[in-house]
Amino acid sequence: MLEDIKRTLLKCFGWVSTVLPLGLKFFAIGVLVAGFFSLCHLHFLGAICLLVALFCAFFFRDPNRNAVFADDEIACPTDGTVLSIKTEDDPNSVVVRIFMSIFDVHVQRSTVNGKIGEIFYNKGTFLFADHPDSDKNERNLIQIFKNGQPENFAHVEQITGAIARRIESWRHTGMDVKIGERIGMIRFGSQVAVYLPKDKVRVVVKEGQKVQGGLTVLALWR
Repeated sequence: MLEDIKRTLLKCFGWVSTVLPLGLKFFAIGVLVAGFFSLCHLHFLGAICLLVALFCAFFFRDPNRNAVFADDEIACPTDGTVLSIKTEDDPNSVVVRIFMSIFDVHVQRSTVNGKIGEIFYNKGTFLFADHPDSDKNERNLIQIFKNGQPENFAHVEQITGAIARRIESWRHTGMDVKIGERIGMIRFGSQVAVYLPKDKVRVVVKEGQKVQGGLTVLALWR
């Protein structure tokens, strides 16, 4: 029985130990403000601030994921729901778009073992992440080449949403990365696009599928 209780508690609150420092900072600020309102007998405002503080801590969680991938597997870079799988502007590439709700983990991970190429940041609009024209939003494209080979690319593009207004890139051009390694984060609801060579991969996820960064196999090299 004690083991069952322990497992239940870990399932419900295990995420607390994975909160990023920035999330703890927002949580502490929220708690202080909630305490101030409570001292002023504004308990309703205090409760709202406490809920916001808890949400910030929950949003900035970053669980450890140590999945082992085969050499022909391409890892999903983020948590969320697959929006679309199609060829877009480049006829030689297939693009997999993943929508992240505010309840998904917002840390992005490397799709392959390889090397970071150029990183392209573009200012843009702030439409909702599931909007058809959300690819015009502010975005940051991180080129990733499997084993440093330009023809074997699995690029990750971070795209803001109507609420998300901050993109963080944690890697730089020329750096080596391992599959599933953390490479960046987008704050508060957004979208991630993965660009793959059309004739060299077979996408195995489906539209509408829930995926997890660093755990789900996104595609296979042919």
